Amino acid sequence: MQSELIPLIKFIGYPGIFAVVFLESGVFFGFFLPGASMLFTAGLLSSHGYFSPWVLIPLVTVAAILGDNTGYWFGKKVGVKLFLRPNSRWFRHEHLEQAKRFYEKHGVRTIVFARFIPFVRTFVPIIAGIVRMDYRTFVTFNIVGALTWGAGVTFLGYYLGEKVPLVQEYLTPIILAIIVVTLIPLAWDLLRKHSLD
Repeated sequence: MQSELIPLIKFIGYPGIFAVVFLESGVFFGFFLPGASMLFTAGLLSSHGYFSPWVLIPLVTVAAILGDNTGYWFGKKVGVKLFLRPNSRWFRHEHLEQAKRFYEKHGVRTIVFARFIPFVRTFVPIIAGIVRMDYRTFVTFNIVGALTWGAGVTFLGYYLGEKVPLVQEYLTPIILAIIVVTLIPLAWDLLRKHSLD
């Protein structure tokens, strides 16, 4: 297994994986953290005995749910001020705008869809809080999103690690493919926006 993520994931262990998923799921300065690629790699490592899938999969699911909830409540309480905040090392206004457009286009389903799109997944729960989405609706879609993304991508890494021995040898291209695939909706949204301008 060649990916640079592997030694990092082994080093941070369960607490670090939990923290990364939590921060990337709804804390605005967590947008730059690895998401699906880390989950897939952690799942793959669990198939080789580095982690227990019975601990890892529930752990990332809970972290994703709690992270989104934190983002929602942050958005509800102080999120409007983010639109007035200038760009900085930890904050990019365009990511917030992309999340807002994505939310306006897809409505409540955005809570599930956004899980699979880097940057957008961090800001969508904040947007949901800002627009005061009904909390029960938010929680329902939040749980569905956490299961499909957090549990789903981690389980995929575990399953392929168990069933397909060659996955180990091609880990870096697989991770790059995951990153490219998850960026396609974002790139499409940007292209459409520029073609309309």
